[in-house]
Amino acid sequence: MKERIMTTIERLRLKVIEELVEDRINGTTAATRLNLSVRQIKRLKVKFKENGHDGLIHGSRGKIGLRKININLENNIMKIIKEKYHDFGPTMVWEKLQEIHSIKLSDETIRTIMIRNHIWKSSKRKRGQYFAWRERRFSYGQLQQFDGSYHNWFESRNSSFPENCLLISVDDATGKITQAVMGVNESVTAVFSFWMEYVKTNGIPPEIYLDKFSTYKINHKEATDNVELMTQFNRAMKSLGVNLIFANTPQAKGRVERLFQTLQDRLVKEMRLANINTPEEANIFLKDIFIPWYNGRYAVIPKSNDNSHRKLDISTALKLKS
Repeated sequence: MKERIMTTIERLRLKVIEELVEDRINGTTAATRLNLSVRQIKRLKVKFKENGHDGLIHGSRGKIGLRKININLENNIMKIIKEKYHDFGPTMVWEKLQEIHSIKLSDETIRTIMIRNHIWKSSKRKRGQYFAWRERRFSYGQLQQFDGSYHNWFESRNSSFPENCLLISVDDATGKITQAVMGVNESVTAVFSFWMEYVKTNGIPPEIYLDKFSTYKINHKEATDNVELMTQFNRAMKSLGVNLIFANTPQAKGRVERLFQTLQDRLVKEMRLANINTPEEANIFLKDIFIPWYNGRYAVIPKSNDNSHRKLDISTALKLKS
């Protein structure tokens, strides 16, 4: 295998990112030293953690450049995109071309091809209303953000499931998806079953963060048993020593809200490619394929190595069942 030689700039980036990963400097300092934005520093950190030194070497090196692509290859790429990935963004198309079709081009080359062939339009992101970031908790398990999202997850491939509810919990300290369950609705049974499985697998979290105006307030036609849901849920969580925190706006629960935006795009398309058409199939796919992929790509290292979950003992298990 040919050795990849780093440029002077890449060697400097390596030194700075290594210091960042080892917590000798913070992201702002790294950004200043490399004359990059904090967002770009975060991306470099992820690449370094995933691929080591190679992650900091320019992605286009050794790949076919746009000027060298012949018309037959471009036509083949366009044929694949139109047949399989017509509504995918450039980044996801680039990933699938590598993973499935062994076409190794730079992501910018794929973007340029899609723009040139009028199947992707380059546009600037609009600035939304600003909400101050809430600092992450220190340790894994300390706070779980929990919510449900009704959506046409199977894109009408199965008429028996026109719209389903995906229940999900996200660890605040790491950003990991700690549990996800696809069901028919957000009923008392579904919510209690979700948390019973959660504590059996992970233990009992000290706190759970909920949307004050979620489906628990009966704002969806498919939500059931919601008149008693909050009373029962509050009572059960209190008996387990779990503190419930209610967010006043969806934005305050930002990490899980942004996750649902990602899932309604990425998860929907991944399930389409895998021909997932039922909640049962979706739950296997989530557990075995999607969640490990998502956590491996997006999770961050918490400030503390502690695990804040409490173990589930027999007496606690009986409380949960009752």
